[in-house]
Amino acid sequence: MKTPHRFRSTRTRLGAAAVAVGATLVLAAPGVGYAAQSAQADVSVQAKLTHSQATAKFKANGITWSSSGGCSNRNRSNCTSFDKINSSTVNGVITLKKASRCAIRLTGGTETGHASGTYSHWNGYKVDIGMTSCVTSYVKKHFSSIGGSKWKSGSGNVYYYEGNHWDVTFYNCGGCLAPSRTAG
Repeated sequence: MKTPHRFRSTRTRLGAAAVAVGATLVLAAPGVGYAAQSAQADVSVQAKLTHSQATAKFKANGITWSSSGGCSNRNRSNCTSFDKINSSTVNGVITLKKASRCAIRLTGGTETGHASGTYSHWNGYKVDIGMTSCVTSYVKKHFSSIGGSKWKSGSGNVYYYEGNHWDVTFYNCGGCLAPSRTAG
């Protein structure tokens, strides 16, 4: 079936826009090097994961988690759930683990009981990371203090020191999509 002319020109313009959207951005995470990320990939980075998918990725990267209630029910505040977490949040935790070389223990995910808002735990943007001297040293050494017990990474993610844990907002994965490349 032949496409009418008026639709062909629209398709051509959309094709050109898709090429423009596919332009490569370069992100950096301290200790990780540069990573190429396409704007197209950014859209898929916000995919929602199930609890099982997220924990499989965490486990494969040596990241642990705990729950005061020993459960993962998203609708119980004493559970630690990763159901409906953004894949960019999971990848951001993995980037932090690799860059810092610290043990990472997650104590909060997408379960109810946290503050609401667009960039909230419930909406998949935040996790709580158990306090360790390694994580604290890494954050304070490599990220910029923005006041109010908050530090901002070079990629824009925000680490908020809440006394007994780090409340981290992952707006992106922190430069996680491609390994650093060297010439040769």
